[in-house]
Amino acid sequence: MNTLAFIPSPSTGEIHLGPVPLRGYAFCIIIGVFLAVWLGNRRWTARGGRTGTVADIAVWAVPFGLVGGRLYHVITDYQLYFGEGRNWVDAFRIWDGGLGIWGAIALGAVGAWIGCRRRGIPLPAYADAVAPGIALAQAVGRWGNWFNQELYGRPTDLPWAVEIDRAHRPVESLDVATYHPTFLYESLWCIGVAFLVIWADRRFRMGHGRAFALYVAAYTAGRFWIEYLRIDDAHQVLGLRLNNWTALGVFLLAVAYIVISHRVSPGREEVVEPGAADGDGRPSASAQSDEGVQSETDAQSDAAAESAGSDEGTERPASGPAADDAPAAPSEQPGRRT
Repeated sequence: MNTLAFIPSPSTGEIHLGPVPLRGYAFCIIIGVFLAVWLGNRRWTARGGRTGTVADIAVWAVPFGLVGGRLYHVITDYQLYFGEGRNWVDAFRIWDGGLGIWGAIALGAVGAWIGCRRRGIPLPAYADAVAPGIALAQAVGRWGNWFNQELYGRPTDLPWAVEIDRAHRPVESLDVATYHPTFLYESLWCIGVAFLVIWADRRFRMGHGRAFALYVAAYTAGRFWIEYLRIDDAHQVLGLRLNNWTALGVFLLAVAYIVISHRVSPGREEVVEPGAADGDGRPSASAQSDEGVQSETDAQSDAAAESAGSDEGTERPASGPAADDAPAAPSEQPGRRT
C-alpha cells in the first residue's frame, strides 16, 4: 500500500516539561478538563450562576468520571488485564490509556449530582451548562490515543492516514503502516457537537437537561460510525462491536429524553443558582432588573422634587441686594389700598 502523505505518530508518548516527564495521554486529559471547566463557567455565569461553581462541582465530577471510565474499560476489556500472562496491576495504569466514555459520563454524573446537591443546584441545569465543554474535552482527550498509537481504524492510503509503528500494529497487518486516524475523526466530530449544542441552546433556549441530551445524541451518532471503522479487539454482539450497541441505545434514550422533557417541562429554568451574583460581584439578572425598576422610580421621584422646587422658585423672590432694591409690587406700595 503506497501512501503519498500521512500523519506521523510521535516517537514517544511522553512530553517533557523541563526535567519533569508527562505522559501525552495524561496531558491531553488535563487540558481537556481545564477547557471544559472554563467554558462551563462562562455558560453558567451567563445563565445567572456564580463564578467558581462549575469548578467546585468538577472537583466531584472529574474523579468520579476517571474512575468510571477506567472501570468500564477494564470490565469490557478484562482480557487485557486478567488471565495467563497478564498483570492485573496494569489495570491501574491509567496513563497508558484506556478510558471508556460511557463509564466516565455515567459515574461522572453521579459525582456532579453529589456536588450539585451540596450546593443546592439542579443537576439538569448544570449539565446543560457544561455539555459543550465536555465535548471539547473529548476532542482534546482523543489526541492521547495518537500519543499512544492506539484505537486507530482500518488500513488506508488516504492522505490523512496515520502512520503506526510496527510495534503497535495488528498482528495480521504488520506490513501495513498507515491506518484511518479514528482519533482525529472523533476529535473533529466532538468539536462539531460542541458548536451544535451552543447554537441550539441559543436558538431554542434549551433547559432542564435538554442541551446535555442533545450533546449525548449527537456524540453517539458520530461514535457509531467511527466505532465501525476501528479494528482493535472488542466484544462482538450480533455482528456489531459492543460500543456500537451502546452508542445506539444511549442515542435512543437521549432523543426520548429530549421529547419527553420538552412536553413535561418546556422552556428554560429562570433561576439556576438562587441568590447568585455574577463574576464581577454585580447582582444576577433578576436582581439587576429589580434594581433597575427601583432606580427608575427614584429618578422619577427626584425629577418631581426638582419640578416642585422650580415652581416654588418662581413664586418667591430671591434674597439679597437685588431683591431689596427692586420696587415693591403695586399691592404692597405705601398709601395705596386695594
